[in-house]
Amino acid sequence: MRPVLAVLRSEIRSVGRGLAAPSSVLSKRNWWGPRDLSFSAINRGQQNQDSAPETSKPRILITGSLGQLGKGLGRLLRQQYGKDNVIMSDILSGSNANEARQQYGKDNVIMSDILSGSNAKEARQTGPYIYTDVLDFKNLQEIVVNHRVDWLVHLSALLSAVGETNVPLAIRVNIEGFHNVLELAKQYRLKLFVPSTIGAFGPSAPRNPTPDVTIQRPRTIYGVTKVHAELMGEYYNHKFGLDFRSLRFPGVISADTNPGGGTTDYACQIFHDALQSGHHTCFLGADTRLPMMYVDDCLRSIAEYLVVPDDRLKLRTYNVQAMSFTPAEIAEEIRKHIPEFQISYRPDSRQQIADSWPMVFDDSGARADWGWRHNYDLSKLVRVMLKFLAPKYGKTIPNL
Repeated sequence: MRPVLAVLRSEIRSVGRGLAAPSSVLSKRNWWGPRDLSFSAINRGQQNQDSAPETSKPRILITGSLGQLGKGLGRLLRQQYGKDNVIMSDILSGSNANEARQQYGKDNVIMSDILSGSNAKEARQTGPYIYTDVLDFKNLQEIVVNHRVDWLVHLSALLSAVGETNVPLAIRVNIEGFHNVLELAKQYRLKLFVPSTIGAFGPSAPRNPTPDVTIQRPRTIYGVTKVHAELMGEYYNHKFGLDFRSLRFPGVISADTNPGGGTTDYACQIFHDALQSGHHTCFLGADTRLPMMYVDDCLRSIAEYLVVPDDRLKLRTYNVQAMSFTPAEIAEEIRKHIPEFQISYRPDSRQQIADSWPMVFDDSGARADWGWRHNYDLSKLVRVMLKFLAPKYGKTIPNL
């Protein structure tokens, strides 16, 4: 039986736990803890960031950096802290993915957080990019030590659709990989950010609205592993003083990443279909309400949250969102710009997942504690998505 591969190489080395750094590695650096950054640093502009002494800027490692969030976040943080201070990393290059497909068959290699050659090339051209296997503790440890990392942004994960097809692999990547970065963050006093998800809630949670702290009990392995990460991060914060931070994201809508078939991805695919064929078949029912946000708001929330002074945080994990809408509502907004657009509904297995998720996120905690504010509502989201994608399909839409 051929294995199903996602994010991992065909051969995976043993996971190290609690290993001491080799003396040959430790001798290459002097350790310091996370540097203090003021809460207003993110709003002072690129000029002030560039004028700050290089030693005052954090060294940031991003795992899983060429996925939907990683590419944009890498660009944003490099603008703020300097290209050499943000190390982008992931596990497979485009050539690795092709080799894996040849060995195991194209249908057994799932393109989820696997890097394309062009993406890896872009990352290398704009700053440091290195290979990282989150299941290899020693490899991660050497990167942290040799690159003098201060902050670790851990984006490597198997998402909901892939995780449900290969639960053992999801456990390895999402739990064992997380344990590796968690232990490294504790040992080397790193600031650790790990995103969480709307999928961290299950059908027994209040759905409208869903508060920061409530019963969760998710029904997918992805959601279960994210609840595990939230609780372990909170425990390490209380037990060891680890600066752990997490944000629960809703569906994230982006024009420069192809939809991957996830439960909220209809909200990306609908724009492609509207421009290409004028018709979208939605895999969710017309009145299925889910929280969403535009990718620029999502990335900005991470950058702002990373520099909030620790004493302002009442929680280690916060909900954030920008809007909530149904397929019928977004279709109606698209018709304001493409009047002939049509939508039909053919709910599939993802409907059951959506029906167990929050309809509206209560993000009042993030807004009160550290000033979170979104910039994109539904109307602005639709305009920016159509403006970005229209040229791709040879279309011109006025008044965007």
